[in-house]
Amino acid sequence: MIPKAWLWLKRYAEAKEHLVVGLISGTSADGVDAAIVKIFGKKPQRVETVAFTTFPYPEDVRETVLGISHDGDVETLCWLNFALGELFAKAVFEVIKVAQVQPKRVSLIGSHGQTVRHLPPSFKTQGQPPRFLTTGSTLQIASPAVIAARTGIPVISDFRSKDMAFGGQGAPLVPLVDWLLLSHPRKNQVALNIGGIANLTVLPSKAEPKEIIAFDTGPGNMLIDAAVKFFSQGKLAFDKNGKWASKGKVSDELLGWLMSHPFIRQKPPKSTGREMFGEKFFDQVLKRARQLRMGDCDVVATLTAFTAESIANAIKKFVLPKVRKVDELIVSGGGSNNPVLMAMLKQKLGEVEIHRSDEFGINANAKEAVAFAILAHRTAMGLTGNLPSATGSKMPTILGSITLPY
Repeated sequence: MIPKAWLWLKRYAEAKEHLVVGLISGTSADGVDAAIVKIFGKKPQRVETVAFTTFPYPEDVRETVLGISHDGDVETLCWLNFALGELFAKAVFEVIKVAQVQPKRVSLIGSHGQTVRHLPPSFKTQGQPPRFLTTGSTLQIASPAVIAARTGIPVISDFRSKDMAFGGQGAPLVPLVDWLLLSHPRKNQVALNIGGIANLTVLPSKAEPKEIIAFDTGPGNMLIDAAVKFFSQGKLAFDKNGKWASKGKVSDELLGWLMSHPFIRQKPPKSTGREMFGEKFFDQVLKRARQLRMGDCDVVATLTAFTAESIANAIKKFVLPKVRKVDELIVSGGGSNNPVLMAMLKQKLGEVEIHRSDEFGINANAKEAVAFAILAHRTAMGLTGNLPSATGSKMPTILGSITLPY
C-alpha cells in the first residue's frame, strides 16, 4: 500500500500548474498576510499573484504575541500556537474569497507562521544552552495541524529550522525567490524588504544562486511603529504616510548612538529580530531621547532616519565592495508606503534608481507571502529553498515540514 503522503507528492509533482496560498505574520504582529499565487513549472518558471489580503489580529491576540516575544510562559505559548493556527486558517479562506476560487482548487499552503523567538548562532542568550548545542535556534508558531484540519489543504511550515540545523542563520529565506523573480542579465539589483526588520538581497547581473548575498540590515518599521504607538497612547499602530516623521527634526546625537549598535557593524551573513530591537531596546531609545529633551515627532523622525541610514550604510559597506555599482533598488514591505522613509533613502543613496516592487509585477505588500508560497512549492517538488551564501548554512537543503489534512 502506497502511503497517502507519497501519493499526494506524486500528484503534486505531475501537475503543470498549481494554486498555492502563502501565509506570514511579520515582526509587527498586526495580522496575517495571505497571498494566493498561480505557479507554473517546477522551479517555478512563472508566478502570477492572483489575490492578496491582510487578515488582522484581534488586539488582545496581538498584545499576547508581542508580550510573549520578549517574556512569556509556556502555557500561554501553547494555547497561542493553536489560536494563531485558527486565525491563519481564516486568512486562507479570506484570500480564497478575494480570489473568487473554490477551496478545492488550492493545492498547497505555505505557512511561515509567527516568529516568537529567533536566536541566530551569534546571539547571546540570557539562558545557558548546553555546550553540545552548536547551532542557533528559532520558533515560529501557528499550528500547521490546525490550518490543515480547518482548510482540508496540505500545509508546509517551519521553513527556518532546517537551515539552522545546518549551521545557518535561518534567515533571510526570501533571496532565492528574489533571484527567481527579479534577476536581470545586465543590471546589478538590490531587492530591499522593509518590514519590522529590513533585509536586502544583492542580485549581481547574470548571477548564479551561489553568488547571491543577503542579510538583515537592522530595524525596518519596528522601532518607528513602537514610537508612534507609545506617543499616541496606543491609538495608532504605525506612522501612516510618514506624518509624524515629516513634522520632526532628526537628532544627530541620537542617530549616532543608534548607528553605533554592534549589529550595524557586524558583517553578513547576519539576521536579527525583536529579541535585539524590540521593547527593551525601545525603552533605551526613549531614555536617551528624554535626556536630549526631544519632542515626540523628533523621535519618530530620528528612528525613520535610523532605518534609512542603516540600510544605506549596509549597501555602502557590504554591497558595493562586491558589485561596485547598484543600478536599481527594488523596495517592498510596509516601509515602501512611507514617503518620508523613501525620500531619506533616495537622499542617502544618490544616483541609485529606487523602485517599488509593484513596478516589476510584485505587490510590494504581498511579497513575503508570495515568497513562502513559492518556497512551499519548491519543497513539494523536492527542491532546495535556502541559499548558503545568504544564511551561512553548510549546504542547500529542502526546507520545512509537511502536514497533511488526513
